[in-house]
Parts: sequence; C-alpha cells; structure tokens
Amino acid sequence: FGVGWTILGHSERRHILGESNAFVASKVKIADEYGLNTIACIGETLDEREAGNTIQVCTDQLSAIREQVEDWSKIVIAYEPVWAIGTGKTATSEQAQEVHEELRSWLTTNVSQEAADATRILYGGSVSSKNADELIQNPDIDGFLVGGASLKPEIETIVKACNDISK
Repeated sequence: FGVGWTILGHSERRHILGESNAFVASKVKIADEYGLNTIACIGETLDEREAGNTIQVCTDQLSAIREQVEDWSKIVIAYEPVWAIGTGKTATSEQAQEVHEELRSWLTTNVSQEAADATRILYGGSVSSKNADELIQNPDIDGFLVGGASLKPEIETIVKACNDISK
C-alpha cells in the first residue's frame, strides 16, 4: 500500500485497550519484519509522574522493545506524557528535556552509543504554537508528534519552529 510508517504504543491503546509493554513490543517487531518504520510511543500517567516513576515507566516500555528488536535504525521514540495528551497541559521545557536526556542515556547503556546518537526522540504532549519554539530548543528533543494542533492552522508555526532550529 506504500505505507512506510506506523505508530505503536499510543497511550490510548495502552490505557483504554490494555496493550501491555510486551504486546506493543511484539507489534514493533512485526512492523520491523515487514519493513515498516515505527514511531514507538512511551509515557507515564499523572499518578506515575507524581510517584516519581516517570523514568522507570518509560524505560520499562523501551526495555520490552529492546527484548524484541535488535536494529533500532527504523525506530523513532515519541515521549508522550499521558497526563499532557489532549489536556492542554504540557510538560515544561525542562521536564521534557530531562526525560529525553534520560531516554538517550538509556539508549547508550542498553542499546549502543550509535543508536543513542541516531535515534530521534520526539515530544508529543500537547505540542502547540505556544510551546513548540521553546521545546525544540532542547538538545535532546528532535521534533514533535503533534496531535490536535495538526488539525489547526497553528501547525505552520510548529513546523516553522522545527525548521528554524539547527541542532
């Protein structure tokens, strides 16, 4: 069909349909076997964040994928704090960078330095024209997985913020 990409592990599938980390990872493996690139969504709920478990939740989700997939060249990670999806809330620039930096460090330790350097890590928690410019300035935020804002004219501002940055 000419499809080159799939999004797997989105919070709605994890939390509404009960897709486990292992199930998401098996789907990533199947996508890889069929030649698809995958945007693998990871993220924590508000309760998990408030309990101080953000990094553990995210790395558990990535560890399940690592158990199924060796080649990370066709995987993009999308960090989507569940508490910030469609709520109008967003992680601060500092919070988002902190998680992205930890994810890149996890890739270095658990996959390879090459994977850490090459893997794109997107932010996907209520990205808007109001916060895109500040978020994209962070060294470990490589772009965005845009939800509702992609249906509005403000998408132009978000794309411009990404195009204006040189990393």
